[in-house]
Amino acid sequence: MKYLIVGLGNIGPEYELTRHNVGFLTVDRIADKEGASWSSNRLAFTADFKFKGRHIHLIKPTTYMNLSGKAVNYWMKELNISKENVLVIVDDVALPYGKLRMRAKGSSAGHNGLKSIEELTGGQNYARLKFGIGDDFPKGRQADYVLGRWTQQEIEELPIYMDKAAEMVKGFCTIGINMTMSQYNE
Repeated sequence: MKYLIVGLGNIGPEYELTRHNVGFLTVDRIADKEGASWSSNRLAFTADFKFKGRHIHLIKPTTYMNLSGKAVNYWMKELNISKENVLVIVDDVALPYGKLRMRAKGSSAGHNGLKSIEELTGGQNYARLKFGIGDDFPKGRQADYVLGRWTQQEIEELPIYMDKAAEMVKGFCTIGINMTMSQYNE
C-alpha cells in the first residue's frame, strides 16, 4: 500500500518558520524521525519511508501555496496513488493553536492551498489534517498573522503537536481515517 502525505507551505527562508508553513514543518519532523532524506524533484521536495508494510511518500510542494494542486496532482499520478490514500497537512486559523483535526473531506474554507488541490484533483473528497494555528489577530490582519513567525511559547510547544500529528499520519496509513479520527479528534 502506498500513501501520499502532503505538507503545505511556501518555499524560501522568509517563510520557513511562519504559521502558514506548519505543513512543511510537520512532514520535516516525520522525515527526521523516520530517517528519511529529502530530494529535490519535479514540483516538490520528496522523501519516503516504510512503516508497517506501508510505503509512505512525503512531499513539500515547491509551487508556492496557491499552486499546491499542481504538485499534488503530479505526484498522485507519478506514484499511482489514489485520492483515498492522500492526506494533506494544512494550517487552520479556525482551530485553536495546537488543536489537530482530521477530516475525510471538506471545503477549502478560503485556504488557497486547498482551493488549488480541489481544482486540480477534481473536488473536495481528499483527507486533510488541519493543524490549528489560532486566530490571535486583529480584523483585516489575517494574512500578516498567517505569514508571521511563531511566538517563543508556540515554538517551544510545537514539537509536541507535530509528534501527535505524526501519530495521526501513521494512523491514517495503518488503521484508516475513521479509526484515526475517532481516536485522535477532540
